[in-house]
Amino acid sequence: MALNAFANVFRIAELRSRLAYTLVLLSVYRIGIFINTPGVDRSAMNAFMDAQKQSGGLVSLFNLFSGGALEQMSIFGLGIMPYVSASIIIQLLAVVVPSLERLQKEGAAGRQKINQYTRYGSIALSIVQGVGISRWLASLGRSDAGQGGFNQVVVPNDNLWFTFMTVVSLTAGTAFIMWLGERITERGIGNGISLIIFAGIVARVLPGAKTLLDLTTQEVVNVAAVLGLLFFMLLIIGVVVYVERGMRRVPIQYAKRMAGRRMFAGQATYFPMKVNASGVIPPIFAGAVLSFPATLGAWFPFLQGFQRSIEGNLWVYNGLFVLLVVFFSYFYTALTFRPDDVADNIKKQGGYIPGIRPGRQTAEFIERTLNRLTFGGAIYLAIICVIPSVISSVLGVQFTFGGTALLIVVGVALDTVQQIEGHLISRNYEGFAGPRGPRIRGRVRVAA
Repeated sequence: MALNAFANVFRIAELRSRLAYTLVLLSVYRIGIFINTPGVDRSAMNAFMDAQKQSGGLVSLFNLFSGGALEQMSIFGLGIMPYVSASIIIQLLAVVVPSLERLQKEGAAGRQKINQYTRYGSIALSIVQGVGISRWLASLGRSDAGQGGFNQVVVPNDNLWFTFMTVVSLTAGTAFIMWLGERITERGIGNGISLIIFAGIVARVLPGAKTLLDLTTQEVVNVAAVLGLLFFMLLIIGVVVYVERGMRRVPIQYAKRMAGRRMFAGQATYFPMKVNASGVIPPIFAGAVLSFPATLGAWFPFLQGFQRSIEGNLWVYNGLFVLLVVFFSYFYTALTFRPDDVADNIKKQGGYIPGIRPGRQTAEFIERTLNRLTFGGAIYLAIICVIPSVISSVLGVQFTFGGTALLIVVGVALDTVQQIEGHLISRNYEGFAGPRGPRIRGRVRVAA
Protein backbone atom coordinates (compact mmCIF):
# COMPACT_ATOMS: atom_id res chain seq x y z
CA MET A 1 0.00 0.00 0.00
CA ALA A 2 2.77 2.45 0.88
CA LEU A 3 4.67 1.59 -2.30
CA ASN A 4 1.55 2.16 -4.36
CA ALA A 5 1.05 5.54 -2.73
CA PHE A 6 4.67 6.45 -3.43
CA ALA A 7 4.29 5.27 -7.04
CA ASN A 8 1.54 7.88 -7.52
CA VAL A 9 4.28 10.52 -7.56
CA PHE A 10 5.60 9.17 -10.86
CA ARG A 11 2.19 8.78 -12.51
CA ILE A 12 1.73 12.52 -12.96
CA ALA A 13 3.72 13.90 -15.89
CA GLU A 14 4.03 17.42 -14.47
CA LEU A 15 5.12 16.23 -11.04
CA ARG A 16 7.55 13.77 -12.59
CA SER A 17 9.14 16.51 -14.71
CA ARG A 18 9.36 18.88 -11.75
CA LEU A 19 11.14 16.27 -9.63
CA ALA A 20 13.55 15.46 -12.46
CA TYR A 21 14.25 19.16 -13.02
CA THR A 22 14.95 19.67 -9.32
CA LEU A 23 17.31 16.68 -9.14
CA VAL A 24 19.22 17.81 -12.25
CA LEU A 25 19.82 21.32 -10.89
CA LEU A 26 20.84 19.97 -7.49
CA SER A 27 23.29 17.66 -9.29
CA VAL A 28 24.74 20.67 -11.11
CA TYR A 29 25.20 22.37 -7.75
CA ARG A 30 26.97 19.33 -6.30
CA ILE A 31 29.31 19.11 -9.32
CA GLY A 32 30.25 22.77 -8.88
CA ILE A 33 31.40 22.01 -5.33
CA PHE A 34 34.56 20.41 -6.76
CA ILE A 35 35.56 23.36 -9.00
CA ASN A 36 38.08 25.20 -6.86
CA THR A 37 39.09 28.85 -7.06
CA PRO A 38 42.38 29.70 -8.83
CA GLY A 39 45.58 29.99 -6.82
CA VAL A 40 44.57 27.82 -3.83
CA ASP A 41 46.49 24.72 -2.78
CA ARG A 42 43.65 22.23 -2.26
CA SER A 43 45.73 19.73 -0.25
CA ALA A 44 46.81 22.46 2.19
CA MET A 45 43.22 23.68 2.45
CA ASN A 46 42.01 20.16 3.20
CA ALA A 47 44.67 19.82 5.89
CA PHE A 48 43.53 23.09 7.47
CA MET A 49 39.89 21.98 7.45
CA ASP A 50 40.85 18.65 9.03
CA ALA A 51 42.51 20.59 11.84
CA GLN A 52 39.41 22.78 12.20
CA LYS A 53 37.15 19.74 12.50
CA GLN A 54 38.86 18.86 15.75
CA SER A 55 38.13 22.26 17.30
CA GLY A 56 34.78 22.99 15.66
CA GLY A 57 33.72 26.62 15.41
CA LEU A 58 32.29 28.67 12.61
CA VAL A 59 34.62 27.41 9.90
CA SER A 60 33.35 23.84 10.31
CA LEU A 61 29.75 25.11 10.45
CA PHE A 62 30.13 27.02 7.20
CA ASN A 63 31.75 24.01 5.59
CA LEU A 64 28.72 21.93 6.60
CA PHE A 65 26.21 24.43 5.19
CA SER A 66 28.17 24.77 1.95
CA GLY A 67 28.21 21.00 1.49
CA GLY A 68 32.00 20.82 1.65
CA ALA A 69 32.57 23.74 -0.75
CA LEU A 70 34.71 25.59 1.78
CA GLU A 71 36.82 22.51 2.38
CA GLN A 72 37.49 22.27 -1.36
CA MET A 73 37.73 26.08 -1.61
CA SER A 74 35.22 25.87 -4.42
CA ILE A 75 33.71 28.66 -6.45
CA PHE A 76 30.60 27.94 -4.34
CA GLY A 77 32.60 28.57 -1.14
CA LEU A 78 30.34 31.44 -0.03
CA GLY A 79 27.29 29.26 -0.54
CA ILE A 80 23.92 30.94 -0.25
CA MET A 81 24.82 32.92 2.88
CA PRO A 82 25.21 36.29 1.05
CA TYR A 83 21.66 35.91 -0.22
CA VAL A 84 20.42 35.13 3.29
CA SER A 85 22.31 38.11 4.70
CA ALA A 86 20.89 40.39 2.01
CA SER A 87 17.39 39.13 2.85
CA ILE A 88 17.96 40.06 6.49
CA ILE A 89 19.07 43.56 5.52
CA ILE A 90 16.11 44.09 3.20
CA GLN A 91 13.67 42.86 5.86
CA LEU A 92 15.21 45.25 8.38
CA LEU A 93 15.07 48.17 5.97
CA ALA A 94 11.43 47.43 5.17
CA VAL A 95 10.55 48.30 8.76
CA VAL A 96 12.11 51.77 8.64
CA VAL A 97 11.95 52.68 4.91
CA PRO A 98 8.37 53.54 3.84
CA SER A 99 9.01 52.84 0.14
CA LEU A 100 10.09 49.24 0.87
CA GLU A 101 7.10 48.77 3.17
CA ARG A 102 4.80 49.89 0.36
CA LEU A 103 6.48 47.44 -2.01
CA GLN A 104 5.72 44.59 0.40
CA LYS A 105 2.01 45.44 0.18
CA GLU A 106 1.86 45.68 -3.62
CA GLY A 107 1.55 41.96 -4.18
CA ALA A 108 3.53 40.08 -6.79
CA ALA A 109 4.96 43.20 -8.45
CA GLY A 110 6.26 44.50 -5.13
CA ARG A 111 7.77 41.13 -4.18
CA GLN A 112 9.51 40.97 -7.55
CA LYS A 113 11.07 44.39 -6.97
CA ILE A 114 12.19 43.41 -3.46
CA ASN A 115 13.71 40.21 -4.85
CA GLN A 116 15.64 42.32 -7.34
CA TYR A 117 17.01 44.50 -4.54
CA THR A 118 17.93 41.35 -2.62
CA ARG A 119 19.91 40.05 -5.60
CA TYR A 120 21.83 43.31 -5.87
CA GLY A 121 22.57 43.20 -2.15
CA SER A 122 23.73 39.59 -2.46
CA ILE A 123 26.25 40.55 -5.14
CA ALA A 124 27.54 43.45 -3.03
CA LEU A 125 27.92 41.25 0.05
CA SER A 126 29.60 38.55 -2.04
CA ILE A 127 32.23 41.05 -3.17
CA VAL A 128 32.88 42.20 0.39
CA GLN A 129 33.02 38.67 1.77
CA GLY A 130 35.13 37.56 -1.22
CA VAL A 131 37.79 40.14 -0.38
CA GLY A 132 37.72 39.05 3.25
CA ILE A 133 38.05 35.36 2.35
CA SER A 134 40.92 36.06 -0.05
CA ARG A 135 42.84 37.84 2.72
CA TRP A 136 41.98 35.05 5.15
CA LEU A 137 43.23 32.41 2.72
CA ALA A 138 46.43 34.33 2.11
CA SER A 139 47.09 34.49 5.85
CA LEU A 140 46.76 30.72 6.37
CA GLY A 141 50.22 29.32 6.96
CA ARG A 142 51.76 32.78 7.13
CA SER A 143 50.27 33.85 10.47
CA ASP A 144 49.44 31.94 13.66
CA ALA A 145 46.40 34.08 14.49
CA GLY A 146 43.50 31.74 15.11
CA GLN A 147 45.09 28.87 13.18
CA GLY A 148 46.19 26.57 15.97
CA GLY A 149 49.78 26.30 14.75
CA PHE A 150 48.86 25.45 11.15
CA ASN A 151 52.00 25.99 9.03
CA GLN A 152 51.07 24.97 5.47
CA VAL A 153 50.76 27.82 2.99
CA VAL A 154 47.33 27.66 1.33
CA VAL A 155 48.04 30.44 -1.21
CA PRO A 156 51.59 30.07 -2.65
CA ASN A 157 51.40 33.27 -4.73
CA ASP A 158 49.65 36.04 -2.85
CA ASN A 159 49.17 39.08 -5.05
CA LEU A 160 46.52 41.46 -6.33
CA TRP A 161 45.61 39.11 -9.17
CA PHE A 162 44.79 36.32 -6.69
CA THR A 163 42.50 38.64 -4.73
CA PHE A 164 40.72 39.75 -7.90
CA MET A 165 40.21 36.20 -9.19
CA THR A 166 38.99 34.99 -5.80
CA VAL A 167 36.41 37.78 -5.55
CA VAL A 168 35.20 37.23 -9.12
CA SER A 169 35.00 33.43 -8.72
CA LEU A 170 33.14 33.50 -5.40
CA THR A 171 30.75 36.26 -6.52
CA ALA A 172 29.95 34.41 -9.75
CA GLY A 173 29.42 31.20 -7.79
CA THR A 174 26.96 32.87 -5.43
CA ALA A 175 25.07 34.45 -8.34
CA PHE A 176 24.85 31.05 -10.04
CA ILE A 177 23.52 29.42 -6.85
CA MET A 178 20.86 32.16 -6.60
CA TRP A 179 19.85 31.44 -10.18
CA LEU A 180 19.64 27.70 -9.47
CA GLY A 181 17.48 28.33 -6.41
CA GLU A 182 15.06 30.58 -8.30
CA ARG A 183 14.74 28.09 -11.15
CA ILE A 184 13.99 25.26 -8.70
CA THR A 185 11.34 27.35 -6.97
CA GLU A 186 9.74 28.31 -10.28
CA ARG A 187 9.90 25.05 -12.23
CA GLY A 188 10.76 22.41 -9.63
CA ILE A 189 9.44 21.19 -6.30
CA GLY A 190 9.94 23.03 -3.03
CA ASN A 191 11.82 26.19 -2.13
CA GLY A 192 14.99 26.31 -4.20
CA ILE A 193 17.19 28.14 -1.70
CA SER A 194 16.16 25.80 1.11
CA LEU A 195 16.71 22.73 -1.06
CA ILE A 196 20.24 23.88 -1.94
CA ILE A 197 21.06 24.20 1.75
CA PHE A 198 19.35 20.84 2.30
CA ALA A 199 21.47 19.18 -0.40
CA GLY A 200 24.68 20.61 1.03
CA ILE A 201 23.89 19.30 4.51
CA VAL A 202 22.71 15.85 3.43
CA ALA A 203 25.81 15.40 1.29
CA ARG A 204 27.94 15.62 4.45
CA VAL A 205 25.98 13.01 6.38
CA LEU A 206 27.53 9.90 4.82
CA PRO A 207 31.17 11.11 5.14
CA GLY A 208 30.48 12.09 8.75
CA ALA A 209 28.88 8.72 9.48
CA LYS A 210 31.83 6.92 7.88
CA THR A 211 34.30 8.89 10.00
CA LEU A 212 32.30 8.06 13.12
CA LEU A 213 32.24 4.37 12.13
CA ASP A 214 36.01 4.37 11.58
CA LEU A 215 36.59 5.91 15.01
CA THR A 216 34.33 3.28 16.54
CA THR A 217 36.17 0.48 14.74
CA GLN A 218 39.51 1.85 15.97
CA GLU A 219 38.05 1.97 19.52
CA VAL A 220 38.72 5.71 19.72
CA VAL A 221 35.04 6.31 20.44
CA ASN A 222 32.93 4.16 22.75
CA VAL A 223 30.16 2.19 21.01
CA ALA A 224 27.71 2.95 23.82
CA ALA A 225 28.31 6.69 23.34
CA VAL A 226 27.61 6.39 19.62
CA LEU A 227 24.39 4.46 20.25
CA GLY A 228 23.35 7.06 22.82
CA LEU A 229 23.98 9.83 20.29
CA LEU A 230 21.95 8.04 17.61
CA PHE A 231 19.09 7.52 20.07
CA PHE A 232 19.00 11.21 20.92
CA MET A 233 19.14 12.14 17.23
CA LEU A 234 16.15 9.92 16.44
CA LEU A 235 14.29 11.36 19.41
CA ILE A 236 14.99 14.89 18.22
CA ILE A 237 13.80 14.03 14.71
CA GLY A 238 10.52 12.80 16.18
CA VAL A 239 10.14 15.99 18.23
CA VAL A 240 10.86 18.15 15.17
CA VAL A 241 8.27 16.34 13.04
CA TYR A 242 5.68 16.55 15.84
CA VAL A 243 6.16 20.27 16.51
CA GLU A 244 6.50 21.31 12.86
CA ARG A 245 3.11 19.78 12.11
CA GLY A 246 1.49 21.25 15.23
CA MET A 247 -0.75 24.29 15.12
CA ARG A 248 -3.20 26.29 17.23
CA ARG A 249 -6.65 26.23 15.67
CA VAL A 250 -8.48 29.46 16.45
CA PRO A 251 -12.25 28.84 15.98
CA ILE A 252 -14.08 31.24 13.64
CA GLN A 253 -17.85 31.47 13.24
CA TYR A 254 -19.43 32.95 10.11
CA ALA A 255 -22.97 34.30 10.32
CA LYS A 256 -25.66 33.89 7.66
CA ARG A 257 -25.04 36.12 4.67
CA MET A 258 -26.60 37.00 1.33
CA ALA A 259 -24.65 36.71 -1.92
CA GLY A 260 -26.83 37.94 -4.75
CA ARG A 261 -30.12 36.11 -4.37
CA ARG A 262 -28.67 33.19 -2.46
CA MET A 263 -28.65 32.81 1.30
CA PHE A 264 -25.60 31.04 2.77
CA ALA A 265 -26.01 29.45 6.20
CA GLY A 266 -23.55 30.17 8.97
CA GLN A 267 -20.59 27.86 9.27
CA ALA A 268 -17.85 27.15 11.76
CA THR A 269 -14.22 26.83 10.75
CA TYR A 270 -10.83 27.62 12.24
CA PHE A 271 -7.82 29.82 11.57
CA PRO A 272 -4.56 27.80 11.79
CA MET A 273 -1.57 29.30 13.62
CA LYS A 274 1.56 27.16 13.50
CA VAL A 275 3.61 26.60 16.63
CA ASN A 276 6.76 27.35 14.66
CA ALA A 277 5.52 30.02 12.27
CA SER A 278 9.02 31.17 11.30
CA GLY A 279 10.19 27.72 10.14
CA VAL A 280 13.92 27.28 9.60
CA ILE A 281 14.54 30.98 8.94
CA PRO A 282 15.73 32.00 12.47
CA PRO A 283 18.58 29.41 12.64
CA ILE A 284 19.70 30.37 9.13
CA PHE A 285 19.58 34.08 9.97
CA ALA A 286 21.44 33.48 13.24
CA GLY A 287 24.18 31.57 11.43
CA ALA A 288 24.45 34.33 8.84
CA VAL A 289 24.78 37.04 11.49
CA LEU A 290 27.45 35.08 13.35
CA SER A 291 29.45 34.94 10.10
CA PHE A 292 30.03 38.69 10.16
CA PRO A 293 32.75 38.64 12.89
CA ALA A 294 34.71 36.07 10.90
CA THR A 295 34.56 38.31 7.82
CA LEU A 296 35.27 41.57 9.63
CA GLY A 297 38.12 39.98 11.59
CA ALA A 298 40.11 39.75 8.37
CA TRP A 299 39.62 43.48 7.82
CA PHE A 300 39.93 44.90 11.33
CA PRO A 301 42.62 43.35 13.58
CA PHE A 302 40.97 44.58 16.80
CA LEU A 303 38.02 42.24 16.08
CA GLN A 304 40.19 39.12 15.86
CA GLY A 305 40.01 38.55 19.61
CA PHE A 306 36.22 38.59 19.51
CA GLN A 307 36.31 36.29 16.48
CA ARG A 308 38.56 33.77 18.25
CA SER A 309 36.39 33.84 21.39
CA ILE A 310 33.34 32.88 19.30
CA GLU A 311 35.07 30.23 17.22
CA GLY A 312 36.96 28.58 20.06
CA ASN A 313 34.32 28.49 22.79
CA LEU A 314 31.31 26.28 22.18
CA TRP A 315 29.32 27.72 25.08
CA VAL A 316 29.82 31.34 23.96
CA TYR A 317 28.79 30.45 20.44
CA ASN A 318 25.72 28.51 21.62
CA GLY A 319 24.69 31.32 23.96
CA LEU A 320 24.84 33.93 21.19
CA PHE A 321 23.12 31.53 18.83
CA VAL A 322 20.20 30.99 21.24
CA LEU A 323 19.71 34.74 21.72
CA LEU A 324 19.75 35.35 17.98
CA VAL A 325 17.32 32.49 17.33
CA VAL A 326 14.83 33.91 19.85
CA PHE A 327 15.22 37.42 18.41
CA PHE A 328 14.76 36.36 14.80
CA SER A 329 11.79 34.16 15.71
CA TYR A 330 9.90 37.20 16.99
CA PHE A 331 11.30 39.48 14.31
CA TYR A 332 10.48 37.28 11.34
CA THR A 333 7.03 36.39 12.69
CA ALA A 334 6.24 40.07 13.20
CA LEU A 335 7.25 40.80 9.61
CA THR A 336 5.28 38.01 7.99
CA PHE A 337 2.18 37.88 10.22
CA ARG A 338 0.04 41.00 10.81
CA PRO A 339 -2.74 40.44 13.41
CA ASP A 340 -4.50 43.68 12.38
CA ASP A 341 -4.77 42.54 8.76
CA VAL A 342 -6.02 39.09 9.79
CA ALA A 343 -8.67 40.57 12.11
CA ASP A 344 -9.75 43.01 9.40
CA ASN A 345 -10.11 40.22 6.81
CA ILE A 346 -12.18 38.10 9.23
CA LYS A 347 -14.45 41.07 9.93
CA LYS A 348 -14.92 41.86 6.23
CA GLN A 349 -15.96 38.27 5.54
CA GLY A 350 -18.60 38.42 8.28
CA GLY A 351 -16.75 36.17 10.70
CA TYR A 352 -15.87 36.42 14.36
CA ILE A 353 -14.11 34.46 17.08
CA PRO A 354 -16.66 33.17 19.63
CA GLY A 355 -16.50 35.30 22.77
CA ILE A 356 -14.32 37.98 21.10
CA ARG A 357 -15.70 41.14 19.53
CA PRO A 358 -14.69 41.75 15.89
CA GLY A 359 -12.13 44.40 15.11
CA ARG A 360 -9.55 45.58 17.62
CA GLN A 361 -10.29 42.95 20.30
CA THR A 362 -9.89 40.19 17.72
CA ALA A 363 -6.51 41.62 16.66
CA GLU A 364 -5.38 41.79 20.30
CA PHE A 365 -6.49 38.19 20.91
CA ILE A 366 -4.64 36.96 17.82
CA GLU A 367 -1.54 38.95 18.83
CA ARG A 368 -1.54 37.47 22.36
CA THR A 369 -1.94 33.97 20.94
CA LEU A 370 0.82 34.62 18.41
CA ASN A 371 3.22 35.89 21.07
CA ARG A 372 2.70 32.79 23.18
CA LEU A 373 3.16 30.48 20.23
CA THR A 374 6.25 32.39 19.10
CA PHE A 375 7.80 32.11 22.54
CA GLY A 376 7.25 28.36 22.59
CA GLY A 377 8.48 28.05 19.01
CA ALA A 378 11.61 30.10 19.75
CA ILE A 379 12.50 27.98 22.78
CA TYR A 380 11.87 24.86 20.71
CA LEU A 381 14.17 26.10 17.93
CA ALA A 382 16.92 27.07 20.37
CA ILE A 383 16.80 23.69 22.16
CA ILE A 384 16.74 21.68 18.93
CA CYS A 385 19.65 23.63 17.46
CA VAL A 386 21.88 23.52 20.55
CA ILE A 387 21.19 20.25 22.35
CA PRO A 388 22.78 17.88 19.76
CA SER A 389 26.14 19.66 20.02
CA VAL A 390 25.90 19.67 23.82
CA ILE A 391 25.06 15.95 23.89
CA SER A 392 27.89 15.25 21.46
CA SER A 393 30.29 17.16 23.72
CA VAL A 394 29.08 15.38 26.87
CA LEU A 395 29.31 11.93 25.28
CA GLY A 396 32.69 12.73 23.73
CA VAL A 397 31.49 11.93 20.20
CA GLN A 398 32.33 14.33 17.40
CA PHE A 399 29.48 14.44 14.90
CA THR A 400 29.14 17.26 12.37
CA PHE A 401 25.38 16.81 11.84
CA GLY A 402 24.29 19.29 14.50
CA GLY A 403 20.92 20.61 15.61
CA THR A 404 20.66 23.43 13.08
CA ALA A 405 21.40 21.07 10.22
CA LEU A 406 18.90 18.54 11.57
CA LEU A 407 16.18 21.15 11.88
CA ILE A 408 16.78 22.43 8.35
CA VAL A 409 16.82 18.94 6.84
CA VAL A 410 13.61 17.81 8.55
CA GLY A 411 11.84 21.13 7.98
CA VAL A 412 12.72 21.31 4.28
CA ALA A 413 11.84 17.63 3.81
CA LEU A 414 8.40 18.15 5.39
CA ASP A 415 7.76 21.24 3.26
CA THR A 416 8.76 19.42 0.07
CA VAL A 417 6.62 16.38 0.89
CA GLN A 418 3.72 18.71 1.66
CA GLN A 419 4.02 20.29 -1.79
CA ILE A 420 4.18 16.85 -3.43
CA GLU A 421 1.07 15.83 -1.50
CA GLY A 422 -0.70 18.97 -2.68
CA HIS A 423 -0.03 17.97 -6.30
CA LEU A 424 -1.30 14.45 -5.62
CA ILE A 425 -4.50 15.49 -3.84
CA SER A 426 -5.32 18.04 -6.56
CA ARG A 427 -5.36 15.18 -9.04
CA ASN A 428 -7.65 12.92 -6.96
CA TYR A 429 -4.92 10.77 -5.47
CA GLU A 430 -4.97 9.86 -1.80
CA GLY A 431 -1.90 11.83 -0.81
CA PHE A 432 1.70 10.88 -0.20
CA ALA A 433 1.01 8.56 2.75
CA GLY A 434 -1.85 6.62 1.17
CA PRO A 435 -5.63 6.56 1.79
CA ARG A 436 -5.35 5.67 5.47
CA GLY A 437 -2.09 7.45 6.22
CA PRO A 438 -1.73 10.77 8.03
CA ARG A 439 -1.88 14.08 6.22
CA ILE A 440 1.32 16.10 6.18
CA ARG A 441 -0.45 19.42 6.74
CA GLY A 442 -1.53 18.68 10.32
CA ARG A 443 -1.66 16.07 13.03
CA VAL A 444 -5.46 16.07 13.39
CA ARG A 445 -7.70 14.90 10.57
CA VAL A 446 -10.62 17.32 10.25
CA ALA A 447 -13.96 15.78 9.33
CA ALA A 448 -15.65 17.16 6.25
